[in-house]
Amino acid sequence: MSGRAAGKAKPLKAPKKDKKDLDEDDVAFKNKQKADEKAKAEAIKKLGGKK
Repeated sequence: MSGRAAGKAKPLKAPKKDKKDLDEDDVAFKNKQKADEKAKAEAIKKLGGKK
């Protein structure tokens, strides 16, 4: 008997998602999120690393 005959079957791999084309709104939204995250990190740094 082979090793996998009675064992748990491996799940099938999910197909890779195609990169979707981002329109202007998506790009602007991502840039805004990055800027907000950077500003938040700077504010935390100024406060001495406290949350």
